Amino acid sequence: MPELTQLNAGHAPAVLAFELANRAYFAASVTDRGDAYFDRFADGFSALLAEQESGACVFYVLVDEDGSILGRFNLYDLKDGSADLGYRVAQHVAGRGLATETVREVCRLAAERHGLHTLRAGSALTNTASRRVLVKAGFVPVGPAEPSDLGGKPGTWYQRDLASLR
Repeated sequence: MPELTQLNAGHAPAVLAFELANRAYFAASVTDRGDAYFDRFADGFSALLAEQESGACVFYVLVDEDGSILGRFNLYDLKDGSADLGYRVAQHVAGRGLATETVREVCRLAAERHGLHTLRAGSALTNTASRRVLVKAGFVPVGPAEPSDLGGKPGTWYQRDLASLR
């Protein structure tokens, strides 16, 4: 059974393997991270951990029984009881409800563990699967997202009130 856990330094090799294995798959729906991301992965990963330590963000990984990463679920720009949500799941588990189930769990954690009352997530209009996940996880569309918000693609902002999860 996969386990959702907060990102830590020990996850670095598995996260890098996840990103490399799914790079082309992710690039089909979101902006590619670029070669520099992979060339400087260790520095970027350390920066993520420092950002998490500061309380500005919280990063979760969904870890399979074999230690591989099945997905990343990030709460970023935490302030005033709200945060933005970003997520990605491995191609080989996409379409099985795992993203929806895990986004629901992250919403619960956001409310109970992190004291948040609202989450917002953006999705490109062309990313049908992501939009479906958000709606199934209780998010509602709240307005257009500019291409500059979503890596050059027009989209929609979704929001979830977390009050019912406390």
